[in-house]
Amino acid sequence: MPHDQTSIASGARRPQTEAVRGGLERSAFGETSEGLFLTSGYVYPSPEAAEAAFKGEVKRYQYSRYANPTVAMFEERLRLIEGAEACYATATGMAAVFAVIMCQVKAGDRVVASRALFGSCDYIIAELLPRYGIESVLVDGTDMDAWERALSRPTACVFIETPSNPTLEIIDIAAVAELTHAAGACFIVDNVFATPLLQRPLELGADVVMYSTTKHIDGQGRTLGGAILGSQRFVDDHLRMFLRHTGPSLSPFNAWVLVKALETLELRVERHCRNALALARFLEGCEGVTRVLYPDLDSHPQAALARRQMRGGSSIIAFEVEGGKARAFRFLNALGLVDIANNLGDAKSLITHPATTTHQRLSAEQRAELGIGDGLVRISVGLEDVEDVKEDLAQALLA
Repeated sequence: MPHDQTSIASGARRPQTEAVRGGLERSAFGETSEGLFLTSGYVYPSPEAAEAAFKGEVKRYQYSRYANPTVAMFEERLRLIEGAEACYATATGMAAVFAVIMCQVKAGDRVVASRALFGSCDYIIAELLPRYGIESVLVDGTDMDAWERALSRPTACVFIETPSNPTLEIIDIAAVAELTHAAGACFIVDNVFATPLLQRPLELGADVVMYSTTKHIDGQGRTLGGAILGSQRFVDDHLRMFLRHTGPSLSPFNAWVLVKALETLELRVERHCRNALALARFLEGCEGVTRVLYPDLDSHPQAALARRQMRGGSSIIAFEVEGGKARAFRFLNALGLVDIANNLGDAKSLITHPATTTHQRLSAEQRAELGIGDGLVRISVGLEDVEDVKEDLAQALLA
């Protein structure tokens, strides 16, 4: 039944097995591949049956804005991989961010977040929430004293990204979780860069984990999507009715693509990490590169913390090109293999200039505070032969 997810017994299967078989519900046709249910609604055998469904006396599919068999399979599969009690899918990652905050706050509440955020997340927290009478406080995510000060007052929820976009700042999830709960707040972790395979925020004390499934979970640049995972109580008390009545539902087709993509997520993430570490080490030795940020490098400011709470460095590298924006643009224009694009987690290597794209709405002072210089570029390392990627970056740096 839709969203009665804890009822599906899977035993103690390992994550890769769940990625292939978790949540599978076959129709009467006995199909091998997961079914794609492109339907907006469902029929009832009688008005009495419809009445019982809308009263909640029976569990059944009513309307695909509420639940859909294909979407439910994706939610259940991701839930099993994450180890959460419940999962709700959304139309996009940003729909997930907005919903996970707004479903539990009201005018007069207070939200605390790490300062290093994706541009759209920063917009929601720093600009949109205050319009609804919600106080928002941004802190340096690596400064535990700043967290203690910010959470010394009652707070509704705390939101962080770790690793952060684009400078791969690592935040101590367990330590912030302890302070968050002492303040009576709900702790939300955006786990997009790490994926459920490299980092387990729920095991470290987070209450809710969210994803843009557009990134590594799809992994091939085909669909938009998002997901929110947490306790059944959080879903029942806050999330379900908010999503049902505001309508940011994931399309069944996108859910079907994502279900199939989960089957290869572990294989892809392993290759992403291997390629990214090799490329990060290569970039550290390149002339014209003044700084390389990658969690699995010894040179990363929070390398020890990253290795303690992550199982790999992810697919993302940030590095500073000497010479500011002018040379960074010459470098980007000289690339022959790597594509200029602001997405990430794709099979193709993609590169972007955050100061003029994802974080362009911030002032120069705000970008400087976050370490986003005019020479900083962010590369999402794909699944190509990494030697070809190295050669492309090397020739472009010479340009």
